[in-house]
Amino acid sequence: MDHADDGHLPRRAILVFLDGIGIGAEGPENPFATARLPTLERLLGGRRPLRGHLDADGAIHGPHAVLVATDATLGVAGTPQSGTGQTSLLTGRNGAALYGRHFGPWVPTPLREMLAAENLLTRALRAGRRPAFANAYPIASIDADPRIFRRPAGPPLAARAAGCLTRDLADLAEGRAVASSITNEMWRRHVGGDLPQVTPEEAGRRLSRISADADVTLFAHYDTDHAGHRGSESDGVAALEKVDAFLGGVVDALPADALLVVASDHGNLEDPSPAHTLNPVPVIAAGPGRQALAARVRDLTHVAPTMLALLGIAPVDGDGESTDMDERVDR
Repeated sequence: MDHADDGHLPRRAILVFLDGIGIGAEGPENPFATARLPTLERLLGGRRPLRGHLDADGAIHGPHAVLVATDATLGVAGTPQSGTGQTSLLTGRNGAALYGRHFGPWVPTPLREMLAAENLLTRALRAGRRPAFANAYPIASIDADPRIFRRPAGPPLAARAAGCLTRDLADLAEGRAVASSITNEMWRRHVGGDLPQVTPEEAGRRLSRISADADVTLFAHYDTDHAGHRGSESDGVAALEKVDAFLGGVVDALPADALLVVASDHGNLEDPSPAHTLNPVPVIAAGPGRQALAARVRDLTHVAPTMLALLGIAPVDGDGESTDMDERVDR
């Protein structure tokens, strides 16, 4: 992939959601400081998502990607949580403000209808574009017992609303889906023991192949938050090294017309305590349109509206409640 951003706008976009990663201080307790992260260093010119690596504008302008330190508190008191944070990230609406507080780990019931109607996958579908949710999901289990879906995370709820929660064990086995854990160990352990192994790099290449047949693709990974809650520095390092290898596969096979965006919902993994943090989260953009996206993203509500605007998908009223997105991207 040629990562140059010469002013061209993307024809397609991928959002890789990484649960629970923030930008913290440099130190041996922060896995971002000690893990082997060759892909991030290649993209960001040797720098990492660490507070001391940011430029004066709160960003890292690397040779192949841009990282923006992005506010996850959204002007709401308390510590950011997954349910309202994912809602904000996926819709451009301030989920915490709408709900009245930060809430998680699942999307609160009063926000589910809005998330279903206004997330970036549904918006793409209504605009006549092709959305894709790359994650494999136990669809047969949901069909057999809908109560399994009573406490949904934001990404599968968005995908279900857009009609693209469709990839299951067979797709994973045949290379048409990616496990949320990136590699297949959890599926092999709990669902299909005959499922072939896959490296993080190959899983990343699969995601890029999936994105080549869609206009907006979403992939969600949660193990980073799980590792943060365990509070183990070694678990955090292992989680980040797997993600870095996965992103290496993604960028190496990414279509030349695709914008890759990597974003989180709240901080956690970067801090030794097993709790969420108030730290900003990294939003990393690579590919055509990355500079335009980085110039507009300041908090979680800016990510989805900007991605869609870069693809020429018109906004809805209320997009990015805390942003000045009235000045849209010129195509």
